Amino acid sequence: MKNYNWGIIGLGEIATSFAESFQQENSRIAAVASRTLSKAEVFAKEHDIPKAYGSFEEMLTDQTIDIVYIAVPNRQHIEHILKALGAGKHVLCEKAITMNSNELAQAMKLAEEKGLILAEAMTIFNMPLYQELRSQIDSKRFGKLKMIQAPFGSYKEPDPTNRFFNPDLAGGALLDIGTYAVSFARWFFTSQPKVVASVMQPFSTGVDEQSATILQNDAQEMATVSLSFQAKIPKQGIVAFEDAYIVINEYPRADEAKIFFNDGTVETIVSGDSHQALNYEITNMVKMIEGEKTNRSLFLTKDVIDLLDQMQQNWTK
Repeated sequence: MKNYNWGIIGLGEIATSFAESFQQENSRIAAVASRTLSKAEVFAKEHDIPKAYGSFEEMLTDQTIDIVYIAVPNRQHIEHILKALGAGKHVLCEKAITMNSNELAQAMKLAEEKGLILAEAMTIFNMPLYQELRSQIDSKRFGKLKMIQAPFGSYKEPDPTNRFFNPDLAGGALLDIGTYAVSFARWFFTSQPKVVASVMQPFSTGVDEQSATILQNDAQEMATVSLSFQAKIPKQGIVAFEDAYIVINEYPRADEAKIFFNDGTVETIVSGDSHQALNYEITNMVKMIEGEKTNRSLFLTKDVIDLLDQMQQNWTK
């Protein structure tokens, strides 16, 4: 296997977590880039990274960089995805990967033309627990899927200048925490659902503060997605089948699920390690580049972005 050099674009909190989590035999973080060289140099020194660049474009000219991890604000994702792909780099981009389906289609087209891997850093699509649950569901142990519940709420200080509420930085619950909830639901649906209904309460800046959405597909499987930036809601996902239901606490990075069967039996499944969530993304990215793993997650991401579009369209009617 080739040794892969990663470059990081954007050096905020999630990039710090990414660098601290990075543990790979065949990969290393070789460079970081920020709009200011001093910030890049400080980050590089703190994480023992060889190169620091004072512009994103400069790092993309580094021929030794194979993969770019993009961790800038949501609205800037598409710009840097296209630049990185255009420079011949594979791309792992933070969620939400793009602002809308049109942007994602443009990025996917360029990745295909260049023969490069494009993926979203969505933990749910990479955690081993979800792969194990998929195997058990496919074995028909639980019967037909009926209903999914995907709540996610956190309390953010109501500061209009904060990125969470700033429309210029693509603020709002949907593109920040909603991607997790919709990705959770999409993982279990047997086919792409549609938005049946969705209502939203805006913050004073106009971004979505909270929302409630119903999804349904042609198999009559349904899901409820509840989001809030002004109320804490336990991240407890529930997937209900005819013969059992699954409860997954802290579902974005879960490594344990409980299965409650109709006969009263309770089973616990443990797989993976929640502390290695970002590392699973890194490992799977390399596997996709190496051809050891198909890039199925990108098509699930495409479905999710389409659903986010539908939700926002409901809000503007």
